[in-house]
Amino acid sequence: MVSRFLKLVLVVIVLVGLGAFLLGRWSSNAKVESDSPVTSGPIDTSKARDVGAKVGEATAKAANQAKEAIAPAAVTTKIKSKMALDDLVKARNIDVDTNGTVVTLTGFVGSEAERKRAVELAKETEGVTSVIDHLRVP
Repeated sequence: MVSRFLKLVLVVIVLVGLGAFLLGRWSSNAKVESDSPVTSGPIDTSKARDVGAKVGEATAKAANQAKEAIAPAAVTTKIKSKMALDDLVKARNIDVDTNGTVVTLTGFVGSEAERKRAVELAKETEGVTSVIDHLRVP
């Protein structure tokens, strides 16, 4: 649960930083100086393609890492929302922890029927391959 929270905080910090950077760039009228001097003459297109490929690869890698961090939180949110909308399940008494595509349910439920329904809601959620049931009925 703590790691999920830290991932969410990290994503929010990155998004806020990116937004602040872009807002600063758009709102300033300053010209951006090039790092390299402008030269006339032929351009080495193969070198430009190589640099573009490296930039594209780094961008794709960063996007995949962000997706991996956000996906478990999205699955957890979907399950908690389903439970909150369900008449039988008391969502506030159930902790949902997502690790990849595996969901673990812990906490206390009022009846065996509530336990079964909570597990069923988790199993039918898109992106979930298995559910570990640690729910307890008093």
